[in-house]
Amino acid sequence: MQGNSPRPETSPSGRVFDASNNWVDRHTPPGLRPYLRLSRADRPIGTWLLLLPCWWGLLLAMLHDQSPRWGDLWIALGCAVGAWLMRGAGCTWNDITDREIDAGVARTRSRPLPSGQVSVKQALLWMGAQALVALLILLSFNGAAILLGLVALVPVAIYPFAKRFTYWPQIFLGLAFNWGALLAWTAHTGSLGWPALVLYVAGIFWTLFYDTIYAHQGKEDDALIGVKSTALLFGDDTARWLGYFLVAVVTLMAIAIIMAMVPGAGPLALVVALAGPWAMGWHMAWQLRGFDHTNEVRMLRLFRANRDTGFIPLIPFLLALLL
Repeated sequence: MQGNSPRPETSPSGRVFDASNNWVDRHTPPGLRPYLRLSRADRPIGTWLLLLPCWWGLLLAMLHDQSPRWGDLWIALGCAVGAWLMRGAGCTWNDITDREIDAGVARTRSRPLPSGQVSVKQALLWMGAQALVALLILLSFNGAAILLGLVALVPVAIYPFAKRFTYWPQIFLGLAFNWGALLAWTAHTGSLGWPALVLYVAGIFWTLFYDTIYAHQGKEDDALIGVKSTALLFGDDTARWLGYFLVAVVTLMAIAIIMAMVPGAGPLALVVALAGPWAMGWHMAWQLRGFDHTNEVRMLRLFRANRDTGFIPLIPFLLALLL
């Protein structure tokens, strides 16, 4: 494939083919733009999908011990900044490992590495800088959370290679993207607990749901270059599999809430908290009703709607804290 790959192309402005005319293109210094594009700063949805499980885990921990404190505000803010940085570092690593594949696909050959806007060495330095700042934030948490944060690098490192050897790379993405649920729980409580682990698995099924939708956009290119995904595996049967993932998310999140809140919380607070996965499930069902794997524009719109999906449980969790 390397020898037959089309010559990388770039527009005069250096814009990426499938992410143009955004705030990075319009408002940032030209020399900084390729690096922000490596970090997908022009596509904030990925940062939200990485951050929201962190906030789930933090709020569930607060519901568990019924002891919110001012330090939790720093955990929430630290997770937000850390999610932006680590999502950027992860995307940079993904582009480094995929640069030859991206050069052979029209949709991705205008990205900074295959188009020659940055070198591999520059990309590695940029990745390291983002990870270093994220590490400084992590070091402000307790020891158990720091250890978890370091272990999180393992699924992050493996994920870009998963699509080369399995039709389930979305599982590896889920392992990486939902790690924040474990970390934030531990940052609040000081130790890992079973409710956090169950919530983590619920998040993995959520990732399977939204990233299967996303993968349907480029499945023809994936098939041509030999890249695997659940979209290719499920094909016309995707909607049924998405339904399974929906049920798993709602069920596992409800179990995590019950494990965390019983017997310490009152019945009203428990019912309010359980409204979170219930409402989240309805939003996922709405996506499922609009699912059409032949319509790439709709698939992108449904994928992006998962920012709202992930926000939904936070509202009942916050209300339950007040009861």
